[in-house]
Amino acid sequence: MPEGDTVWSTARRLNQVFAGRPLTRCDLRWPSVAEVDLTGAVTVEVVSYGKHLLHRLRSAEHGVTVHSHLRMDGSWIIERPDARPSGHKIRALLGTPDHLAIGHDLGMLDVLPTADEHTLLGHLGPDLLGPNWDAGRAVANLRRHPDTIAAALLDQRCLAGIGTIWAAESLFAERLDPWTPAADLTEAQLTALVERARRFLRASCAHPIPSSTGELRPGRNTYAHGRHRQPCRRCGTPIRVRRAGPPTRQRPIFYCPACQGVATE
Repeated sequence: MPEGDTVWSTARRLNQVFAGRPLTRCDLRWPSVAEVDLTGAVTVEVVSYGKHLLHRLRSAEHGVTVHSHLRMDGSWIIERPDARPSGHKIRALLGTPDHLAIGHDLGMLDVLPTADEHTLLGHLGPDLLGPNWDAGRAVANLRRHPDTIAAALLDQRCLAGIGTIWAAESLFAERLDPWTPAADLTEAQLTALVERARRFLRASCAHPIPSSTGELRPGRNTYAHGRHRQPCRRCGTPIRVRRAGPPTRQRPIFYCPACQGVATE
């Protein structure tokens, strides 16, 4: 699933193409908004909040937002304005005289007044990449979480933007056992953890491939994530993987049992 850094980069590319320009094409292939036509509306900005994309427009002096979520496999691809995309997974086409943005395999698509964005995003914790990032609020949310710290990091109600990659990498970097109850960690530990995650995401925004190591080559870009049975870069112990989260939403978390003090199963 694309995480906050990927969604932030997607919003930045879309903003560069659309900001200040009127839509000349609007084709939303989603049952609840299929009849919405925003042709002529001018893009104010395209921004991200956690894993959510917000394409804000001005239409007849009213603000309207096209909200999308990439879920597991979604993407926005920018093509020439005369491109003729086809395929059953295309969910949206938004165009200007110069570019066409194709929403492919989106997991969510909504159109709502910009003033009502809170109805979709109000339950989320502070955005790690947002201008109003609030570390204290994120830490307080994590400390109240009833599950493990890995599950708490993945819960977007605590803080928005972290998925399995940055949960695993941040916990590894801070040498924390992913299955420690979130409430058992100190405020200092949680503060260091969320700031580590923020640094990782901010650095990764500059590259097309998520990287915590500074390398972009496949297999070299992470310390723990995706490296099951490979030697830990710190101590050589084989990396392992377990699932975290509630039964219906469990996600894989990679870890080093030695560096992170995880008891042998």
